[in-house]
This record gives sequence, structure tokens and C-alpha cells, in this order.
Amino acid sequence: MKLDVINIKGESTGRQVELPENIFGIEPNEHVVYLSVKSYLASQRQGTHKSKERGEIAGSTKKIKRQKGTGTARAGSIKSPVFRGGGRIFGPKPRNYGIKLNKKVNQLARKSVLSHKATSGQLVVVEDFGFEAPKTKEYIKILNNLKLADQKTLLVLGEDDKTVYLSSRNVPGADVEVARNLNTYRLMNANTVILSESSIEAIKELF
Repeated sequence: MKLDVINIKGESTGRQVELPENIFGIEPNEHVVYLSVKSYLASQRQGTHKSKERGEIAGSTKKIKRQKGTGTARAGSIKSPVFRGGGRIFGPKPRNYGIKLNKKVNQLARKSVLSHKATSGQLVVVEDFGFEAPKTKEYIKILNNLKLADQKTLLVLGEDDKTVYLSSRNVPGADVEVARNLNTYRLMNANTVILSESSIEAIKELF
């Protein structure tokens, strides 16, 4: 598959880039994409929720009333879950919600999303660019030139560029990621994926 390379002014450079078929031209596997997104979202949960059980409640351990003759049920502790202020039965405990996926499953999921974006016209290739200093207005100008200002976009860079990242940070719906850190969720969440030329080689090495 070949795509035209455009510059940051939104104009064609007259060049084309070859996208490898084994990454951008496979049959998308929807179930694998679902598993990968589910795993990512699960790992974002802190899992620090905690409630106190009866053994952790502060209070007297004295038997609150005699065993028989009261006409009500027997009760041995004010910390019993049946009383107001007592411990909670089967309450939440700190836990890890992460779901383990095999490396090849994650790779297939990312390839599936990239292939879907490529075939549905949601993939754009731009020549490499940078800023001398972080400028949000400059990044917005680039999105306007590409006619993507009203969409959620993900710009994929070949290597870290702090000025580009800082320039995009305050732009709603604009996301920037380095090729080696790509994940299925962020690819799926973007309406259009913008690939810099250098990122294509980095993606080839990644897979």
C-alpha cells in the first residue's frame, strides 16, 4: 500500500511512502482488538478501594447483652455487620485489575487497528517536522492545514520530541505518541492517525 506524503502546510510533497502489507494490510481481528482495549482500560484502574471488616472496626469487644431472655437474636459484638457502624461483609479489598495478554496478541491488535485505519482513509502521512520552541498556535495551525482541527487525532513520532508534545498538550482531542509506545486503545480512540515519515520505520522495527 502506498500513501502520499504531505507537508505541514497540507500540500502534497510529490512523494509516496510504501506501507508494509504485513502491518497495514492484514484482515482486522475485532476480538483481539477488544481484548487489548479491555486489558488497557483494566490496567488504568487503581484498585485501592478498601472497606473495614468487623476485625478492623474500632470498638469494644464486650458482649453487648445477655445470650438468652431478651426476645431478640443473640449478639456478641457491637462490631457485627448487622449493626449500624459495624464491619462490612465481603467488602472491596485492594487488588490488581490488570489482564495479562500475550505479546503476539497485543501486536496483532495494533496491526488490526492500523490496517483498519489505512483501508478506511483514516491514516495520514506527513513529512517530519519540529518546533524551535513549544507553540500551541503552531500545532493548531498544522491541524487546520491538514483539515483535522475538529477531529480527535493521534500524531505518531519516530522518536521523542518534547517541543511537539508540549505544543499539542493543550489542544483538545490532539494526542502525540512515540511509535515504540503505541497501544491499541489510543489508536482506536483517534478519528485520524497522523504518521510522521520517521515513525513508519520505527513501526516496522516494532513489529
